Amino acid sequence: MSPDASQDAPARSVLVARAPGRGAGLAARLQDAGLDVVVAPVIERAPADDLAPLDAAARGLVGGAYAWAVATSVNAVDALADAAARTGTRLAEARTRWAAVGPATARALEATGVTTDLVPDDATAAGLVAAFPDPAVTDPETPAVLLPLGDLARPTLDEGLSARGWVPQVVTAYRTVRHDLPPDVAARARAGGFDVVVVSSGSVAREIAAQAGTGTPVVAIGGPSADAARDAGLRVAAVAARPTDDALAAAVERALSELDPPDPRPTGDHRAPDTSAKEHP
Repeated sequence: MSPDASQDAPARSVLVARAPGRGAGLAARLQDAGLDVVVAPVIERAPADDLAPLDAAARGLVGGAYAWAVATSVNAVDALADAAARTGTRLAEARTRWAAVGPATARALEATGVTTDLVPDDATAAGLVAAFPDPAVTDPETPAVLLPLGDLARPTLDEGLSARGWVPQVVTAYRTVRHDLPPDVAARARAGGFDVVVVSSGSVAREIAAQAGTGTPVVAIGGPSADAARDAGLRVAAVAARPTDDALAAAVERALSELDPPDPRPTGDHRAPDTSAKEHP
């Protein structure tokens, strides 16, 4: 391709299916790489139908009722912080150890004044289970573990920690509800106007399939999100090595490098490319 033709080719386009605040860091990295980026959420956090169990758990944290508290998402941290505010307690004063599923969740905990004691290398629920210590050695008298989870969470942590000898207490911290894409973004996605979509959870993957269709390949934040995307009929083009903005940006660039060169389509022409001959991983 000549230099002039390369300059005329449209920029690769990426839909980051996250709320603007959560997607800003990744969007900045992708824009710095010369990509056309749209940030729009497909899910949002809503309060649990019954707040009493979460409020009781917040009091229990300060009262020393749990050997560990496990945060599996920034949403869970936000919900716990809300419960602490309602009950007049402080997460920083909790008499417990804290585990976080990954670095973003650990940073959210630290922003509340909490020191995170465990962040597994494998940032998944299964990774957390594998990294947990033996309760018979560390907490023989108080093996209770608080699991403030979303209403759609799978039982991986509950069942895994139970099998390890812990006594998990699952509390619904928040509900995951649909957030409609803006009509122009949804129409563009369904017409093939994005080269890839970034999905950061199984719930996001399912909503992308429902709202934007399954024609655009996705980049997943981790293995569980990739599995959910495939189950929803989406093609997974790449999986981030870690659940961080840097790793997601690298995965997006890797996925785009394996696509066909962009067609020199006029701006605003979002016809879907022919991907029928491409192999599905």
